Amino acid sequence: MKFIINKKDYLFFVMVAFVFISTTALSLNKNLQNSVKSFPSQVFISKDFPENPVLKSELSTFSESNVFPILSAQGAIAVDLNSGVNLYEKNPDATLLPASTTKIVTALVALDTYSLDQVLTVPYGINVDGQKMGLYIGEQMRVEDLLYGLLVYSANDAAMALAINFPGGYESFIAAMNEKATNLSMTNSHFENPVGLDGANQRTTVKDLLRASEVAMKNPQFAKFVGTKYVSLTDAGGGKKYNLKNLNILLDEVPGVMGVKTGWTENARENLVTYIERDGKKIIVVILGSQDRFGETKELIDWIFASYEWQEVKVPMPVVGKK
Repeated sequence: MKFIINKKDYLFFVMVAFVFISTTALSLNKNLQNSVKSFPSQVFISKDFPENPVLKSELSTFSESNVFPILSAQGAIAVDLNSGVNLYEKNPDATLLPASTTKIVTALVALDTYSLDQVLTVPYGINVDGQKMGLYIGEQMRVEDLLYGLLVYSANDAAMALAINFPGGYESFIAAMNEKATNLSMTNSHFENPVGLDGANQRTTVKDLLRASEVAMKNPQFAKFVGTKYVSLTDAGGGKKYNLKNLNILLDEVPGVMGVKTGWTENARENLVTYIERDGKKIIVVILGSQDRFGETKELIDWIFASYEWQEVKVPMPVVGKK
């Protein structure tokens, strides 16, 4: 028995198949997007800020006209700080290795403890693995210059010098880091060294790093350090010179990037915390466990500014004297 299909029936069949395939593809894409984002949720940044950050000057509205970015990063988050709106997230509470993003908390503890013009003696125990300035034992260094080394060049020996000189010693510095993390509501973070070397108890999440970075960038001294592209400095005696270049290449490549911190170990892969100010917008992006931290952060920033529109929101002022 033979079946004969005329041209009219054939065209109808093709059109039905096309509609079915297109609808299925759109549904799958929608499900994929919904698996890694939540719009327009708000996040609680830290104890220093109100639980309803949406009551500020701006709100973000989302348009799905652009292709949703799919990142290799194991965890990622982006938040509009003016409104508290969560712009993107992927595994925001997954505990991951922080690598040198640890130094954000290291710097905050150091800024709480030392004055910038205080001179420290480089101690025994600074010879750790990884990125280093090349400090030598007995060298006299200003705290300000150690912080430049820590945050511009991600120097592990600078981190150790700050930690070992801490009142009470190295272990007390680590305890202060974890106390700072608790005060910043970094509920899924713990630190066992000031450098970012991998360890069984060295962990964080993208949401926790967002909280720490939001607070840190409100400190003008911290913001100055992480936004510095190049710096030349000497030890306290002027005998040795250091020329340091910031490891964050996005400071040169992406308009509005003002920091914050890179990180890498073989197990952690590529980490990056980024603070952007552009056209009055303030955004933090955190990426952990990426195969391309700079490329994926840039992609995410471009997608955010192409996909969101900001609207001015007028918050009514309270009327004094009326109940």
